[in-house]
Amino acid sequence: MNIQNLLQMGQQIQDQISEIQESLGTREITASSGGGMVTAVVDGKGSLRRIAIDPASVDTADVEMLEDLVLAAVSEAQNQARAVYEDEMKRFTGGLPLPIKLPGLL
Repeated sequence: MNIQNLLQMGQQIQDQISEIQESLGTREITASSGGGMVTAVVDGKGSLRRIAIDPASVDTADVEMLEDLVLAAVSEAQNQARAVYEDEMKRFTGGLPLPIKLPGLL
């Protein structure tokens, strides 16, 4: 291979990674805790989009429980987003276990 071919391959890879990033940014991953009392929605990059809290779960005498439910829902949604990212990258790399760390992604 010559330098020109390598540069073209690099540009193609960069374009494909940009497409993956854009796709992940538009995906929504939802997780809940407490039997649906708290629901968290993140994008495919793991950024929190919104939280929904069932009003029945709001007990001013037990704010700590609600905090725990929020944390659990957000953590699970982010874990799922990380799994989606890893699946996308495995598909992109043909399953090769490359340590690809991209800025702006998990």
